[in-house]
Amino acid sequence: MSTSFTKSTARNIFYGGAVFFFLLFVALTFDTVQALPKRDNRANLTEQVARGKNLWEVNNCIGCHTLLGEGAYFAPELGNVYQRRGPEFIKAWIKVQPTGAPGRRQMPNFHLTDAQIDDLVAFLKYSSQINTNNWPPNIEG
Repeated sequence: MSTSFTKSTARNIFYGGAVFFFLLFVALTFDTVQALPKRDNRANLTEQVARGKNLWEVNNCIGCHTLLGEGAYFAPELGNVYQRRGPEFIKAWIKVQPTGAPGRRQMPNFHLTDAQIDDLVAFLKYSSQINTNNWPPNIEG
């Protein structure tokens, strides 16, 4: 065995493997770059959505919630909350901030205006329309 497996053979296996996996990486990257524009939701990106995303970031919503699987797991996933609950429920929830709901933690009241709440709901609607390949797998997030 030691005579058939030489340094030259090991070097060739290493370089061959490195080239193979580099080409595989390039092919997968190309495939991803080609697929993303078909799956994202850039056609529906509006100023209102941008303002809602800004509110999302300024109020650090991702510090408690997840959005499309990213963020903290302290509060519910909001990637599909627009489809699950609808805009009126979301607006009412943010305005009222019910306390003492069994099995729920209390969300802070950010004292958002009606226009800001509309912007945030527009952002959540936009997020719910992104083709996530059925993520999250649980309808309730």
